[in-house]
Amino acid sequence: MKDLTNSAIDRQNILNNTDALATIQKSLGITGMLYEGEYRFTTAQVADYFQVSTKTIKRQIENFGDELTNNGYVVLKGKQLKEFKTQFGHLLYQDIEEEDSQRDTDVPLLKDTNDRDIDVPIIEKTSNSNKTLRGLNKIGVFNFRALLNIGMLLTESEKAKSLRSTILDIVIDSLNQKFGGTTKYINQRTNEYLTAKAREPEYRKEFTSALSRYLDMGNDNYGYFTDEIYKAIFHEKASEYKELLKLEAKENVRDTMYAEVLNLIASFEVGIADEMKDKFEEYQRRLNPEELITLIENFASKRHWKPQLEDVRTKMASRDYCFREVTHEKLQPYIKSLSPEEYDKFLGDKSQYLLDRIIENPALLEVFKRLKDR
Repeated sequence: MKDLTNSAIDRQNILNNTDALATIQKSLGITGMLYEGEYRFTTAQVADYFQVSTKTIKRQIENFGDELTNNGYVVLKGKQLKEFKTQFGHLLYQDIEEEDSQRDTDVPLLKDTNDRDIDVPIIEKTSNSNKTLRGLNKIGVFNFRALLNIGMLLTESEKAKSLRSTILDIVIDSLNQKFGGTTKYINQRTNEYLTAKAREPEYRKEFTSALSRYLDMGNDNYGYFTDEIYKAIFHEKASEYKELLKLEAKENVRDTMYAEVLNLIASFEVGIADEMKDKFEEYQRRLNPEELITLIENFASKRHWKPQLEDVRTKMASRDYCFREVTHEKLQPYIKSLSPEEYDKFLGDKSQYLLDRIIENPALLEVFKRLKDR
């Protein structure tokens, strides 16, 4: 099981998964002060929920301020603070700690027997609390996403540890329900994949034809030099890729590749085919295998490929890590968290499996039949 306390990428992948967040919030039943369309929680509320001190929460804010801010922690000032105090001033009191130079306005939680609920208690107003509220010039509040973020960071809270386990179970269950226990072909859920897959055989044919015409080698050469292209793009042979994804012998590795990967492979295949032709005409003879390997290495090292190679490696490594729980060891430096837009692209309402798209559009089936017969 993933250790969320030690991995910013794993934390962000969950927090950017809006479908999972909705399921988690419904499961936990957590509510707070509804402000600007989101439930908000003060430092004391969060501290009470995780059964730690407010100092502990403030320490997380100091250590992980950028991450928490990115996930919804905000400091209200000026007009926003005035609106917040107008709506919830009767629920707030001033929690002053002598050793803390920054004053915070916090609300303690009622000790409810139901640990899944956060309820904002009604606090009687006093003249003293009204004075401190009037003197308050800022307040830090968490939304639900930032609350979960804190739960992923706290190591000294048993409540946070239990929450992390619940979160991971929900994320895994939601993926299993959506994909029937496997995300092997999640790559096929985008329109881009359909376009890339339709064009791929034509580009591959150019490469195989060039091997036949311009390479001095036996007929069993396509797999070998395809591996050389794979290694140039994502540092793995087809056999290594199949092992990582646990593909059966009969399964085609390109059926599991993302559209961006297929497009770059196609660019390499047609580009290398053209360069093979140029070398053939220059040398007035066929290339030997060593010359072709050098040609591929030189082709891949051209600077105009660098942005595309980095983009494809990042997408492949990050998506497989998140969706398939597969780590490409040679691409580990490229692993990043997925954005909410990436989640929507593969898990949202607009995403569909390839077969569903073909069924809905019979003309696509004819395209694939023609490509297959070439």
